Amino acid sequence: MKKVELLAPAGDLEKLKFAVIYGADAVYLGGEEFGLRAQAGNFSLEEMREGLDFVHSRGKKAYLTVNVIPHNDDIEKLPQYLDEISELGFDAIILSDPGVFSIVREILPDMDIHISTQANNTNWRSAAFWHRQGAKRIILARELSLDEIREIRSKVPEDLELEAFIHGSMCISYSGRCLLSSYMAGRDSNRGLCAHPCRWKYYLVEEKRPGQYMPVLENERGTFIFNSRDLCTIEFIPQLVESGLTSFKIEGRIKSSYYVATVVKAYRQVIDAYYSDPEGYAFDSYWLEELKKVSHREYTTGFYFGEAEEKGQIYETSSYIREYDFIGVVKNYDRNTGVAEIEQRNRFEVGDEIEVLRPKGKHFTQIVTWMEDDAGNGITEAPHPQMTVRIPVQEEVAEFDILRRKKKG
Repeated sequence: MKKVELLAPAGDLEKLKFAVIYGADAVYLGGEEFGLRAQAGNFSLEEMREGLDFVHSRGKKAYLTVNVIPHNDDIEKLPQYLDEISELGFDAIILSDPGVFSIVREILPDMDIHISTQANNTNWRSAAFWHRQGAKRIILARELSLDEIREIRSKVPEDLELEAFIHGSMCISYSGRCLLSSYMAGRDSNRGLCAHPCRWKYYLVEEKRPGQYMPVLENERGTFIFNSRDLCTIEFIPQLVESGLTSFKIEGRIKSSYYVATVVKAYRQVIDAYYSDPEGYAFDSYWLEELKKVSHREYTTGFYFGEAEEKGQIYETSSYIREYDFIGVVKNYDRNTGVAEIEQRNRFEVGDEIEVLRPKGKHFTQIVTWMEDDAGNGITEAPHPQMTVRIPVQEEVAEFDILRRKKKG
């Protein structure tokens, strides 16, 4: 059977490279306009060109997000933008608006089109409609169960690809279509500027009792009534594969390179293990433990096994669980000396126990016994962001290997 695609977020050029190195089959990214993640680093035209060269040279794919819900002034600027990206070689464009669809068809008639989750596709009829217009792939709404996905797969043409989110933040609003940010903060989430007011603390005020703030639940600190857990389906890859999906999508264009690398690697390992021996496949708890080492909220399986229940929400806090620090990236390694050159990302020091994460295989753990700066001077700590240090490592490492450390205290 054809292996499902693992699709990773690329918020900037570095994240794109980590996604590919750690096992993604494809990445999705946005330019400086028309995407729904204005807070991501996003890509200039030159960065797009470099990123696409990196992706395609490794036999992978890249999809461009043009999934804003556009107003008239957005529509006026879109043709020029499409002209600018036309020669870059994107494998598909992700969009949600019929007007954008028609412009892409006019300017880039041969471009594959993927219909964004923002288009709220929850049934086979809407999926078939988009297919008749010429769409190659439907990115299904997050509100679907596996049974519903199976039914859609059985009732749409075989050449229509189906994609769904398998990991990452969940939105309280229907497939991300939200006006709360516009109302509360004057920032339109449907145009890439979401302020995430769903993560704020709320109290209830009764109409005739102004100034009396009551917790929605009996909790003196208030409650985060809109705050969803993060989606995590790593324990259910066989069921997701068997539902008929073409592509598994990871959310997170504004997450860190460490997040992207760790999550992609974990799902890569599970997918490969399942396909190598479907009958003998057994889940290894190590994979889930790896996902707990990135910044995340408590996990949920979302709607895949039925309607989301109360346990799909977090009522006490909007804080992330952050048990590990991303402390460095390997830039070079000297086999003769066993010394690695590290670009620091967070402070670490001699005596720290660190873990080294690599694209393949399990991580290894060691103590930092000594370090020196790029001038060869012995130092006891690396306190400055992106400073270069050298440390001895117990096993061979390579560029893009990641150093992490359990948080202290």
